[in-house]
Amino acid sequence: MIKNIKINLEAIEAMNYFWHAAADKDHIEESFFQNVGQMEAMKFIYDDEFNEESVRLVLSAIKNRELINGNKKEMKFWNYNMWVMEDFQYTQMMIDPCKKLNIDFLLDEIQEYNNKNYEEIEVVFSMMYDGVYEIKGNKLIVNFFRVKPDDFEEGKTYIDKVDIKEFMKEKIIELLR
Repeated sequence: MIKNIKINLEAIEAMNYFWHAAADKDHIEESFFQNVGQMEAMKFIYDDEFNEESVRLVLSAIKNRELINGNKKEMKFWNYNMWVMEDFQYTQMMIDPCKKLNIDFLLDEIQEYNNKNYEEIEVVFSMMYDGVYEIKGNKLIVNFFRVKPDDFEEGKTYIDKVDIKEFMKEKIIELLR
């Protein structure tokens, strides 16, 4: 029986600090980049071409206002981070629904799909260079860069053109099957 759905916002919190500090030209310790690279939320997106060093390299380049000469994944990660730094009001409209997201109402609805007998599900918002989501065991990793506030209706938020709560329901059911 699923008892809890946890929302992991550590990457959003750390990166929001970074985006503002970098935009304000504040001093950011190199150790911060390493700490971000070591976050669980980031480790889920690593592969042979994109790893902890990639995160450090990209964040350091952004802080130093440098273009990056990395591989395709590192360049996409750099681009996404630069994009969210262009309009902090819009970025905050992406962050707020993630922070306020409460999907405990799904607990009763998803029990029947729990073929893997999980007791806890974790929704992890990560800064993915590609894709919309991934499933790793009992974790749903969601690409923060794909969170989109509605342009016309305040309070409406989408992920991949699906209402955020409906998206969570669909993907958690997929995770459980």
